[in-house]
Parts: sequence; C-alpha cells; structure tokens
Amino acid sequence: MPAFDLPTRELERYRPDVQEPPDFDGFWRGTLKEAAQTDVLVSVRPAENGLRLTRTWDVTFRGFAGDPVRAWYSRPAGAGEPLPAVVEYAGYGRGRGLPHERLTWVNAGYAHLLMDNRGQGDQYGNGGATPDPHASAPGGPGPAARGLLDPRDYHYRRLITDAVRAVAAVRALPGVDASRVAAVGNSQGGGLALAVAGLVPDLAAALVTAPFLCGIRRALDLTDASPYGEISAYLSVHRDAQEDAYRTLSYMEGVSFARRAAAPAHFGIGLRDTVCPPSGAYAAFNRYGELAGVDPRKEIHAYPYNGHEGGDAVQVRRQLDWLVGVLEPGRVSSPRG
Repeated sequence: MPAFDLPTRELERYRPDVQEPPDFDGFWRGTLKEAAQTDVLVSVRPAENGLRLTRTWDVTFRGFAGDPVRAWYSRPAGAGEPLPAVVEYAGYGRGRGLPHERLTWVNAGYAHLLMDNRGQGDQYGNGGATPDPHASAPGGPGPAARGLLDPRDYHYRRLITDAVRAVAAVRALPGVDASRVAAVGNSQGGGLALAVAGLVPDLAAALVTAPFLCGIRRALDLTDASPYGEISAYLSVHRDAQEDAYRTLSYMEGVSFARRAAAPAHFGIGLRDTVCPPSGAYAAFNRYGELAGVDPRKEIHAYPYNGHEGGDAVQVRRQLDWLVGVLEPGRVSSPRG
C-alpha cells in the first residue's frame, strides 16, 4: 500500500480542531468516580509460566462498574526492590493470552501488568478470560460498534475505564514503585495508553504506537479496514444513526485525551498504515499536553515504508532506551551490538 494520508511535512504540523462535547471532562470524571467506589484488587494468585527467570501471578481487579477484569502480573525472579512498572494494553480482538507470551518489559527489569480486553480475545492470539456483561446495547457485533448510539453504553467507555483501573491495580501490587508507572500499547492498546495518559494525572510515561481512536472522523473517511470498518459497516445499514455515533465517538477521541496529558510520551507510526491512519497519531502528538499546564517531553518516530506494523522491533528498542531515560535516568541502557 503506498502512502495515502497527508504528506509528511503536513503531518508534522497537523493540528486539527477537535469537536469535544461540553461535558467531556464531567463524563469521564463521573465514570471513573463510580468505578473507584470499591477496592481495586480482587485476587492475586501465583501462575505457572514454565519459566525460570520470570515469576507470574494471575490478577483479577475491578474495572468498569466493579466488573472483574483479568491480567497477568510478571516480574523478574529474585527482584527485591520496588520496581518501576509497565502496564500494557493489548490490540483489538486480542486477550491477555498465555503468561509466557509477552516478556520484553520483564526482561528489561520492570514489573509488568498485561490487561485482558473485556469481551474480546477471540480474533487473534491465544484468547482472553474477561467477559463484558454490559454488551447488550444496540450496535454491531464487533467491539468497535457495541453500544455505539450512546456514550454511556459504548464498549470503549468500559474498556478505557478498565485501563485506568489497571494502573490503580498495579500500584496496589507488592514490589511496585507506584510513582513510576508507564502505560504502553500498540493499535487499540496505543489508544488505551493515550486515554490513560489523559485521565491519570500522575502517570510517569506513555508509549503509544499506531493508536486507534485518534482523529476518528477523518479515519472513518480514509479507511474501511477493521476496526473503523466495523463502525462504517454499521452506519451503512443504520443510515440515520450517524450523528448519534459521532457524538458517542467524541467522548472517546484520542486527541482530546492527548490534550489533557502531562506524562512524557513516546509515539510511533507507520506512514502507510491503513488500519489506524497516521494523521490521527500526528494530531494526538502535535496537540499532546496543550491543556495540561506543562510542556511534556515527547517524541515521535515515523516509518515511511511501513503500515500498521510500524517500526516493529526497531520501535520497541527505541521504547526501551527512551523509557530508561524517563523512569531510571541513572541507569545506562544495555549497549547495542
């Protein structure tokens, strides 16, 4: 797929207006206040992972409406001192999978919480373990369109709330330095990490790659690839639902969360990405922190000949080096080569 979005020079200064609902902040403040009514942790049980150098626990925490959400909590075996933590969010259609799958952040010396995606996990990977008991509102069969006609019913209201509560959960776990927690994700996970950066004022860092739910209305005009394609497919049948859908999506807009974020941020994007068009990521990056009252440290890496895979392992290595400088400035990253 050749480059299809704005030219690179335009992307680098792309700062579109965002149609925010007037009660955006109140909507999320009320949602998160309700979710925080109960203690966050439900259970923490040792899990067998078949590994000698990593210990893992099967964690259940309370997310949206107090619903139980599953996660894997892992840390380097034998690590003593409180560790900085990485909360990772999985991509669209994935669950938390198996406890030995995602080891990069643990091997880098961090405590690691991998959140399950409620009501997902059946399209890719190795499954999930968190149902979504609120998924009966009108909308399409895929998560991107569930409850699309009302922001209170929308799937991503619940999933974003779960993501915020995952930060609270990792801070409540033993062996974690609660002041040094980073949110990390790719695609849907990148959108969740960005939302968390906008909703958790004392987050230490956000690492956002190919984020979903950024520049949503432009993305719906540019691509029919899933997940955006699920929304457009729903609207192709329900032709009078467009304005209700746009209103709902305005509460989930990643650019709005980015404007409120204060944590240092690291972005990555493939310029040929037809799943999450690059203009959305640049819009979020260019407006990142503008309402936070600070000038947060931020950087973005673009890969001109890559699509949704972006920089792949090259980007991950850049994330590793960058995060050391943010969370552990006295530590030297491992040498290359």
